[in-house]
Amino acid sequence: MTSSPEESTVVLAELRLKIHADLHRAFQRCSWIIINEGDRNQIDVMNEMVEDFLRKHGC
Repeated sequence: MTSSPEESTVVLAELRLKIHADLHRAFQRCSWIIINEGDRNQIDVMNEMVEDFLRKHGC
């Protein structure tokens, strides 16, 4: 997958979560489906998930 010039200048940070193993498997499965069926990249999907979480909790 080729990145655009704008994407190459974006600084990424790692987010570590401690969750139950079954939630981890469900997250991996769900994100894999979203990435592959929607032809989207992993970073976009992860950003969307975090943004949805923050909106849900009013942060």
